[in-house]
Amino acid sequence: MLIGFVVLYLVVSIGIGLLAAKRVHNTADFMTTGRQLSLPVVVGVVFATWFGAETVLGIPGTFYQENLGGLISDPFGAALCLVLFGLIFARRLYRMNLLTLGDFYRQRFNRKVEIIAAIAITLSYLGWVAAQITALGMVFNVLTQGAISEPLGILIGASVVLLYTVVGGMWSVAMTTFFQMIVIVVGLTIIAFMLGNMAGGIAPVVEHAKAAGKFEFWPALNTAAILAFITGLLTLGFGSIPQQDVFQRANSSRTENIAVWGSVLGGVMYLLFAAIPLFIAYSATVIDPALVARLIHSDADKIMMQLIQNHLPLWAQVIFYGSLMAVIMSTASGTLLAPSVTIAENLLKGWIAPNGMSDQAFLRLTRWVIVGFALAVTGYSLWEHAGNTSIHNMVENAYKVTLVVAFVPLFAGLFWRRANLTGAYWSMGLGLVVWLPLEFLLTNPTVPAQFYGFAASIAGMVLGSLISRRVSI
Repeated sequence: MLIGFVVLYLVVSIGIGLLAAKRVHNTADFMTTGRQLSLPVVVGVVFATWFGAETVLGIPGTFYQENLGGLISDPFGAALCLVLFGLIFARRLYRMNLLTLGDFYRQRFNRKVEIIAAIAITLSYLGWVAAQITALGMVFNVLTQGAISEPLGILIGASVVLLYTVVGGMWSVAMTTFFQMIVIVVGLTIIAFMLGNMAGGIAPVVEHAKAAGKFEFWPALNTAAILAFITGLLTLGFGSIPQQDVFQRANSSRTENIAVWGSVLGGVMYLLFAAIPLFIAYSATVIDPALVARLIHSDADKIMMQLIQNHLPLWAQVIFYGSLMAVIMSTASGTLLAPSVTIAENLLKGWIAPNGMSDQAFLRLTRWVIVGFALAVTGYSLWEHAGNTSIHNMVENAYKVTLVVAFVPLFAGLFWRRANLTGAYWSMGLGLVVWLPLEFLLTNPTVPAQFYGFAASIAGMVLGSLISRRVSI
């Protein structure tokens, strides 16, 4: 019966997405909804897109193993990204009337910089989308008590998300995500109250976490630990700013003020509500400590699902799994669309049709790219599943490349008049050349490799721009 309700939820979500697709008449509608989204919808879409599988399943697992300090990248860094983007970047980018964030790199620098940035942005999405698809596979596996394997669940989940995303684009993503945001907030709040009552209230859970040292946040007072902590914050806090999905939600807003405050409020809402899954998962230490002991070192991501299945009635399980599916699908659809439009607009369009392409032809191209990227992500998800990579690590690793390649040219291009083409080349080149070898050569580094890459990217922009006398306007 439980799986039946989940299937019904999937059907409803697909139906909403297909209905929203009727509003798509051209590429602008498909990619940015024709800039028609209101503030409540933008806040809901920003929140629900970021409130993904890593927030509900991955972050609690990391909290169990690494305490609160292990969450510096997500949710703290992720929330920082959204707030900074809204306050600092959104207004200027909105006024440029771009189709994708990659267009900025072409307008400010040149076509080659656009291509490099677009490749970096696209690669960064592999881990994020894979985390959502992997979580869908995990949910189907748990719901069917192993009848559907996780790899088969990955294939099913990817197919469902692909269906309504490829048809309706941003309109389908916005409408389904807004609906899913309501399901997330209401559903997880109900579950938190139920489990809190079973644990004897909020206080016993909080006191247990405090006694176990789970609220330890700040790093040890030595240089290596502090740099690692800062890098964890910057990886998502800065590395996820040059992302098409962040830009796309702001760019789909009705006004520039909505673009600003939709991002800021969405980020604040995300940080505050991320505490709910932490409480739900950690309540297991009071309600069912044997379950925690059995899974904490092998499958910490599954503690919450097992707790719900073992201790709550069917109707509550329906609410939880409906909320969980909403969480995963809202993020998966948005993160599938964003890199696909970047590939179509910033990589393929100029190569396939250097003299221009009709709007309908470009729309068809974008839809085919979505299909292709979905296949690539599904393959990557299956590969990561075989390697037993955690959901939280998939997401955290995704933004290293944009931190060292794309962030500095974006920031300098917007706010430093002397930033020029030479600086952009040096920034991207040095960031990549320093980071990539260290990423593969260093094992258990005290300071993460992306810190050195980010520092090199800054140095490259400053030195390259100052050495070259040509100022790109």
